[in-house]
Amino acid sequence: MNFLARLFDVVDVCSPAPEASAHCDGPCGVYDPASARIAGEAVLSMTKKLVGLDMSAAGAHNTYSRFVAIKEQEAEEAKRQLNILWHDYFKPDHLEAFPELHTTFWKAAKQASKCKTTVDVAAAEELMTQIEAIHNMFWKSKGRDIPWYTAS
Repeated sequence: MNFLARLFDVVDVCSPAPEASAHCDGPCGVYDPASARIAGEAVLSMTKKLVGLDMSAAGAHNTYSRFVAIKEQEAEEAKRQLNILWHDYFKPDHLEAFPELHTTFWKAAKQASKCKTTVDVAAAEELMTQIEAIHNMFWKSKGRDIPWYTAS
């Protein structure tokens, strides 16, 4: 390893660059509710697995902990993806076409939070219903009718 590469390694260790994250700092126009749907599906899947887990099986407590962690992480990701659509894609003129837009997003974010704090299949299914409503508004706003996809 040459001196310059070593120097950069030392600088990275001593003074790492701050982490930055954003969907887009410019108006890229690349949005899709599929990311929220996939996260919501993971929440629903993990919730079903948690409900069906045999806690008497060896290693069940470890598995339960991992499933809860995944469920909570994916519920947070669903909220993040929904917020990107709500804050970055939808504009004031969309409210004319979708007067329920703000309420739908608010309820979906609250539902994702509920899914983080409970192990309730009905709550996870309701999250998917709300994400579907957002999916439908999104694609109608683009003048398209993209069918809702459900994993089977």
